[in-house]
Amino acid sequence: MKRSRLGSLDVTSLGLGSAPLGGLFTPVSDADAEATIARAWSLGVRFFDTAPLYGFGLAERRLGAFLRQQPRDSYAISTKVGWLLRAPDGAAAEDEHYKGTSRERPVFDFSYDGVMRSLEESLARLGLDRVDVLLVHDPDDHYDDAVAGAFRALQRLRADDTVKAIGAGMNQSDMLVRFAEAVPVDCFLLAGRYTLLDQGALDALFPLCAAKNIGILLGGIYNSGILANPHTGAKFNYQDADAALVARALALDELCRKHGTELKAAALQFCTAHPAVTVAVMGARNAAEIADNITMLEMAVPAAFWQELRGRKFVDARAPLPGGA
Repeated sequence: MKRSRLGSLDVTSLGLGSAPLGGLFTPVSDADAEATIARAWSLGVRFFDTAPLYGFGLAERRLGAFLRQQPRDSYAISTKVGWLLRAPDGAAAEDEHYKGTSRERPVFDFSYDGVMRSLEESLARLGLDRVDVLLVHDPDDHYDDAVAGAFRALQRLRADDTVKAIGAGMNQSDMLVRFAEAVPVDCFLLAGRYTLLDQGALDALFPLCAAKNIGILLGGIYNSGILANPHTGAKFNYQDADAALVARALALDELCRKHGTELKAAALQFCTAHPAVTVAVMGARNAAEIADNITMLEMAVPAAFWQELRGRKFVDARAPLPGGA
């Protein structure tokens, strides 16, 4: 598998995102989770992304159970800080997004001490002695706390070589631009804001990251599912997509079919064509899905498709396309 540089790290250009393994939208069994991670490994994936939020610790536990059996220097793993897992006083209602989880629920803590506790607790769930990449997770309403507390802790952890790379993971690009200007970061995980349906990252984030040599871990490439299977009721940004987005995704699917290719292949290859993208982080909830992601990455997409995509203005004119179309 193709490899890329992420600061001092050598990483595969395709990574496994573990939110689905935490029961995103529907429960996932231990057996399916283990099979998914094992299949990713057998296909050459060596970058893994997780977070306490994903299944409220479940994704970290499942990922760690597999990775503990592998040579520690043979892979890179990222996790996130800013959410501590705590059991509520009363009964825990079922979460809107994560199913089949424990009673623990996330609480915000972007303080210096909170980050240190978060990393310690993540390592315990993973059963590992270290992670390679540490990201501040969704500090949308906590910019000042993140800069004064969380990033101060992350810089210390990087300085003493506890972690190799630091940054933030978010579903928006505007605050990542602010972080890039305020903090010496190595990478960002950007979810859903550079896809066939949304190229907002082209405005400021990608040019700034290129200038500062900040790597992009790109998630949400299928925009929560609508670019994998467009239909009424499909998810976009973790919510039901509106009619206009469904219509646009269906039009993209029709164009793919016209050229004898797959929408998923076009969506994935469009994203990886941008030089700012270091790793495409693809979620999967079973072994078949991760294998399909790799098939989509390697599928031949006709040059005529990319030319028509550009000609019909389905994507921003600034977006690079595979093969220079």
